[in-house]
Amino acid sequence: MANGDTTPSRVGQVNSAGAVDALFLKKFAGEILTTFEENNVFKGLHTIRTIDSGKSAQFPVTGVASANYYTPGQNIADSGNSYLSDIKKNEVVITIDDMLLASTFLSNIDDLKNHYDIRSVYAGELGKALAVRFDTAIAKVFIAAARSATNVTGGNAGQIVDLSGNVLTDNADAGDDGDNTAPTGAELVAGLFTAAEGLDNNDVPADGRFCVLRPAEYYKLITGGSGSLVISTSAVNQDVGGSGSLASGTVPQVAGISILKSTHIPSTDLSAVATGDGAASNDVFGGSGAGYNGDFSKTVGIVSHPSAVGTVKLLDLATESEYQMERQGTLFVAKYAMGHAPLRPECAIELQK
Repeated sequence: MANGDTTPSRVGQVNSAGAVDALFLKKFAGEILTTFEENNVFKGLHTIRTIDSGKSAQFPVTGVASANYYTPGQNIADSGNSYLSDIKKNEVVITIDDMLLASTFLSNIDDLKNHYDIRSVYAGELGKALAVRFDTAIAKVFIAAARSATNVTGGNAGQIVDLSGNVLTDNADAGDDGDNTAPTGAELVAGLFTAAEGLDNNDVPADGRFCVLRPAEYYKLITGGSGSLVISTSAVNQDVGGSGSLASGTVPQVAGISILKSTHIPSTDLSAVATGDGAASNDVFGGSGAGYNGDFSKTVGIVSHPSAVGTVKLLDLATESEYQMERQGTLFVAKYAMGHAPLRPECAIELQK
């Protein structure tokens, strides 16, 4: 100790041995994963299946059975007596899209000169970029499900609620009634009750129903209007059994439907856009060749059940990093390989203006 030296505890080492930065990249990867999870709304709102290999996966879809009163003495197994149910069956094949990735390059000299931890910022942005693409794609597929015909003979199609007239239609665009203005809080509440009725008519389970709105429409459920506070038409009106809080700005449920908000619901006509989600392998809008893209100019929100949409996952969110000596910096990559498609259209409803 004559020279005053000491042995530092290197925070980047594993068990005080090996490379002094071994733990740093794991933190970077962890921050990407955390940001991805925090920015996802739709991940837990649909069906996900993981495969180890292959380019696609089959999701079974079944119809419903029927019941009849029994006449004593008749043979139940005789098809002529109408006791046996011919339960229709089909499958939906979801194809893995090309790998989606977000990447950045951090110059070594910039990292040295910088006075704050830029790596955590980069990690957050990479995770957010993938989360937005994932969430947006799933939102588009829910809308596609609401506009789709049934996948099983005799089954029910998706549905659309025209909020302007509170009209429920099956498997068709609600049409342009000349009123494309933003819906009021009262129209949203009425539309949610109509959507709940539509799900009831399709025998969709009450448990797990949800609605995702953009923030502008979500907060109208609280204020009741587009301007000043209108308690009489608010979804949190305690006098009519509303729940939620004006102070916290939350609306837990309307008509038994859990209410969520997201900025990832598309709002423009993307049917002619061939890049981005238009390059996806799954053409969810029925032969348009636009992948997950469609016309969302009248879309306000989504009411659905998790069984409406499926995701097949070949590669979950993964991260890679490599210091490139010839470029004197580190390349960071975050990526996943998944595919999405409608499974049960009868469980999805699109809210339109």
